[in-house]
Amino acid sequence: MSAPKQTKPINPWVEAVQTIGLSVVLAFGVRVHVAEPRYIPSGSMEPTLQINDRLIIEKLSYDFELPQRGDIVVFRPPETLNQKDAFIKRVIGLPGDLVEVKDGLVYVNDQPLEESYIAAPPEYLWGPVEVPEESYLVLGDNRNKSFDSHMWGFVPKDHILGRAVFRFWPPQRLGGIE
Repeated sequence: MSAPKQTKPINPWVEAVQTIGLSVVLAFGVRVHVAEPRYIPSGSMEPTLQINDRLIIEKLSYDFELPQRGDIVVFRPPETLNQKDAFIKRVIGLPGDLVEVKDGLVYVNDQPLEESYIAAPPEYLWGPVEVPEESYLVLGDNRNKSFDSHMWGFVPKDHILGRAVFRFWPPQRLGGIE
């Protein structure tokens, strides 16, 4: 019978560095490809999202499906705006849709959109305009105080970073985002 093999003890410092390194790689991978936290800096999405709300943005689903009307998306602003910070708005117009704002309503393909989530009816006229292919029209829920597509145009699909799915702060508003 042979003697049991003796293993060399692992240096605790090496083990700690390996654990921390793996944790950093996993956290970075999740943030880049799966989900990330975001906060709301303005009132453009009120009443749905309040200033300083903290959200989880889910990034995977748009790799497999297209954004849908009503989704709340985070996106890089078009280059023409010369801004670095991501925006958050609601998808209203899909590629090929004809969108118009008149008489306090948003019309998509000549049909008024039912919008129980807006702060107040829009007090401006816009369109009609057809949403280009591979692009989306996005509007803030606070229609009259939102810097959105009706001012600067459409969001290219490849600018969309993810979809807002969960509010984790403040605690009294914890939950999914509709």
